[in-house]
Amino acid sequence: MLKIGVIGLGNIAQKAYLPVMAGLQDQAQWILCTRDELKLNQLQRRYGFDQAVPTVAELLALQPDAVFIHTPTATHGNLIRQFLLAGSHVYVDKPVSTDLAEVQSLYALAQARGLLLTCGFNRRFASLNVQASSGARPTMVFAEKNRIATAQPIEFAIFDLFTHVIDTALFAAQIDSTALTTATRKFQIVADQQGTLQQAGMVLTTTTQTISAMLDMQAGVDQETLTLHRPSGISQVRDLQQLSLSTSAGTLTQNLPSWEPMLTARGFAPLIQAFLTAIVTPGTANPVSPTSSLLTHELCTELLASY
Repeated sequence: MLKIGVIGLGNIAQKAYLPVMAGLQDQAQWILCTRDELKLNQLQRRYGFDQAVPTVAELLALQPDAVFIHTPTATHGNLIRQFLLAGSHVYVDKPVSTDLAEVQSLYALAQARGLLLTCGFNRRFASLNVQASSGARPTMVFAEKNRIATAQPIEFAIFDLFTHVIDTALFAAQIDSTALTTATRKFQIVADQQGTLQQAGMVLTTTTQTISAMLDMQAGVDQETLTLHRPSGISQVRDLQQLSLSTSAGTLTQNLPSWEPMLTARGFAPLIQAFLTAIVTPGTANPVSPTSSLLTHELCTELLASY
């Protein structure tokens, strides 16, 4: 059985990961890592995990097959490096780092040691996004995320929120690194005088595609859409819950089945399972390809540099 550590037991881990991991205890022995004894006791009672350690050093000493890292972004680089050097596969929340050079060096280290470094871009595993993005490569892609009166500093918002929008757009566009290298790139950031992000935008134009990613922090509504244009029609996913296909014959709308668990619909459960499968199945590709992840981090860096 796999032995897998979990570092960082905050909001994202408790909402999106621990519930899934609790249901996979027949596949892996999960080792929680936290100094907070009260939190540990609460989570162990809630989910039935029976093993924990208080420090990263003690987790490393157990030589886990893999580790999930859900700590603040500033800690990612050091933790990823420690576990890769110790021979553990690594799953980390996005972003890998806000420093592009560090992201590149970490992926290079993982490759050199024959290990997975998987970034948690869950939306490419969301069931309706997968359905809409399968088939012929779209000619136009529009990925948008809108928030209600959200105040965040520019860099934090770009790497906390806009990474998902960019990654989803690239995934839906089925774009590769060659096409992106030759693409025309346009970026825009709108911020107030205090350095709070208001809007961010990116448009990539290749010889065959237009790919747009937009973030509005003052939209008056929390909403997420992914729209794909093909000669056969226009597909749109709204809030990962509804898929519509519009053609000359009319519009068909499909709602997410009520029985589908939320963490499956949002892509967390399929991504976690894909990571576990890749660990135990030789030759299985990284569920989030390093090339695509690097492209997303590169574009976020270029966007910030354009401001």
